[in-house]
Amino acid sequence: MNATDRLAALSGATVAVTGGFGLVGSRIVHKLRAIGATPLAVGRLDAYGSPVSCVFRISPADSDVIAGDITDSALMDHVVGRADYVIHAAALADVAECTRNPGAALQANIQGTQTVLDAAARHSATLKRLVFVSSASVYGVGAGSTTVGARFSEEDPLRPASVYANTKLWGEYQTALTLGGAGSSYTVVRYFSVYGEPQVVKENSHSWVVAWFAMRAALGLPLHLNGGGRQVRDFVHVDDIAEATLLAAVTDRADRATVNIGTGRATSIRQVADLVRHHYPAAQILDTPRPEGDPLGACADITRMREVLDWAPRVDIETGVRRYLHWLERTPEAIPAWLRAQARAAA
Repeated sequence: MNATDRLAALSGATVAVTGGFGLVGSRIVHKLRAIGATPLAVGRLDAYGSPVSCVFRISPADSDVIAGDITDSALMDHVVGRADYVIHAAALADVAECTRNPGAALQANIQGTQTVLDAAARHSATLKRLVFVSSASVYGVGAGSTTVGARFSEEDPLRPASVYANTKLWGEYQTALTLGGAGSSYTVVRYFSVYGEPQVVKENSHSWVVAWFAMRAALGLPLHLNGGGRQVRDFVHVDDIAEATLLAAVTDRADRATVNIGTGRATSIRQVADLVRHHYPAAQILDTPRPEGDPLGACADITRMREVLDWAPRVDIETGVRRYLHWLERTPEAIPAWLRAQARAAA
């Protein structure tokens, strides 16, 4: 049975999506709407530092959207109590911000996750499955190699090297402890580097390099290659991420499994810069120091993903970057005001 047919099982179901105002959460919400499910999107309006509903097409005025914080136990009990499935995607997912402000990371990624898990455990009799969104950062810094052997497998030792990674690894263990003890079904998905339209950059962040390079090039700003751009990432388009996450919710073999969500292909940051410069040939490149907590990286071993989800991603990095650049040309208002101010100051 293909992915479309399997996802049809969600038609008529109610799916709570935390982090519903973010890139991944909003894409999952739109996909749920398209297949006839009822999403309950929970999120904070200030997640990106400014309202982005016009970009992500999610608004608190929508009947299936709830503006609120996942640390609100009454709210989460109400939302999870109405749901057949839960996709827990809410997090402070910026490595740099988590490093600068570990207290905020603990509140969002630890306290918030525990609040969601507690609600799921209380409603274990009616909840079919919770999908916990984790990260490839739990594996550690990696080797920064594009060789076939430089892959992260679910069986590898876990050596988180940042506050963000620590919180994600805790979330994995706590999901198993809380829901395993309650007899509930859960799946852990480890995202590799998510990108794609309509991703927007955050001030003082070094994450989301495709969006960073595209927006800076569009404004005539140089592209910063942190650490020379030798780091590698397994870039996974948000469309593929959304589909894989929903498949993890409905696939029987995914019960209590931990699954990488990647492409199995390593791409260096310098290669991303080259793809952007193909569209903006005048863009300059500047080598800058590698930020604290920024992993060298590796790609995903996707053997288990193929076996468990019976699925493979469809958007390669060349297509995905091209799509993002074309979207940005059509949607220039997505470039934040603070980044435009930097461009004016540099002119």
